[in-house]
Amino acid sequence: MNKAKRITANLPAELLKEATKVTKKGITETLVQGLQLIKRSSAYKKAKDLQGTLDIDVDLNVSRERTHR
Repeated sequence: MNKAKRITANLPAELLKEATKVTKKGITETLVQGLQLIKRSSAYKKAKDLQGTLDIDVDLNVSRERTHR
């Protein structure tokens, strides 16, 4: 992390307790991990939305540099 930002947030106590138990880390590390998962899921959704939208015409024999026998 380059720069940290101190925040105040009201979080459900039980949810925070369960999350830190799962990560086996402190509150800050658990929250960072959760934010990273949200970020990754957004990138995954964007990539998944691209599925089937690319029309690629590739000659596999040429791309693999194969010659006919």
